[in-house]
Amino acid sequence: MSARTTTKSKGKLRTYFKGVRSELKKVIWPSRKTLTNHTGIVILISLIISLLVWALDLIITRILAFII
Repeated sequence: MSARTTTKSKGKLRTYFKGVRSELKKVIWPSRKTLTNHTGIVILISLIISLLVWALDLIITRILAFII
């Protein structure tokens, strides 16, 4: 019974990875220039958002310190 189970699971696993491989062949990968541009945009937006959160935290902290 266990030999039959391992054979079935190996077959399913092999089929799964064949499917993964065929799907990866269909992917249109971005060029290096596009990837660099998008990475720069993500970093820039992350920095802007972190500065906004820092500023809001500073403002809220000062307001609370004034109230308390």
